[in-house]
Amino acid sequence: MDTYINFADLATNTVEGQDFCVQVQNRPGKTVVIAPHGGGIEPGTSEIVKAIARDELSFYVFVGNRKSGNQELHITSTLFDEPRCIDLVTASPFAITVHGEDSGKETVFLGGLDKALRNRLRDSLESERFNVRTHENSSLQGCAKENICNRAKSKRGVQMELSIGLRLSFFKSIKTRRGRRSRTERFEQFVVAVRRAIFDQQRSNTD
Repeated sequence: MDTYINFADLATNTVEGQDFCVQVQNRPGKTVVIAPHGGGIEPGTSEIVKAIARDELSFYVFVGNRKSGNQELHITSTLFDEPRCIDLVTASPFAITVHGEDSGKETVFLGGLDKALRNRLRDSLESERFNVRTHENSSLQGCAKENICNRAKSKRGVQMELSIGLRLSFFKSIKTRRGRRSRTERFEQFVVAVRRAIFDQQRSNTD
């Protein structure tokens, strides 16, 4: 169970810049990629989101900055209401969230209400030999309309839950910021596959 029920509750009991920070890049009209549990909360998700966005897409990252105890900063996706995130997501056409999941097998669990983008992501990831599944836990399937991934203008998005086994394959070490700066070839393959699906979908939506 989460310690805080929403961002206002968290903000009352923590210090921005010390316990957490927020990183935002708004590129109007572009898909937004989000790590609501970045930094030390779900390690690796911040780095993955920014690599997917690069210079073309919008991104938002909520970063847990503590040396330990970052899990306390976790706010579940259906209640995640940090104002800068809400402003960016609701102004964006589509949203993709990246989360960390705890299973050991190298797996991408896809969810969310955007079936078309989910299918493109599945095809693109499987072409690079990633194991893609739907999570057995319904709370990790991103289907609630209140989920932050489904709050863009289109009212649908994609939630990607990346297993710890997969994230371990992406970095020299996932435990430290320094270790996460050293990315593997598998990291690059994942980022390229996700970006390909996003841009293919964007072109399809403008045809």
